Amino acid sequence: QVQLVESGGGLVQAGGSLRLSCAASGRTFSVYVMGWFRQAPGKEREFVAAINWITRRTDYTDSVKGRFTISRDNAKNTLYLQMNSLKPEDTAVYYCAARSQSTMDITTKGEGYANWGQGTQVTVSS
Repeated sequence: QVQLVESGGGLVQAGGSLRLSCAASGRTFSVYVMGWFRQAPGKEREFVAAINWITRRTDYTDSVKGRFTISRDNAKNTLYLQMNSLKPEDTAVYYCAARSQSTMDITTKGEGYANWGQGTQVTVSS
């Protein structure tokens, strides 16, 4: 089992930046693919970004390309999401997720992730 704890959310004005962190603990050995999802009020959870730290491959949903950057510090077992040029439509609860050990493929489907954090609120004011 992998435990995930997000931090870094908050209130920011449109055009501002935030960096989300996700600290991983437990059986993190061979967890190669991690990602971020978000869920806005009244909407379904959606994929935001994911990374395979072995291949360095990343994937982003179209609406955040060029504004968000996903990265991982393996020494600290921490996943990051740098969010720049934030828009009101980015307002949501952001969740960190990890795929099962030894899984190499990135997927945008939430059911493909075995472990989830509790979420951190990001609010972007206009």
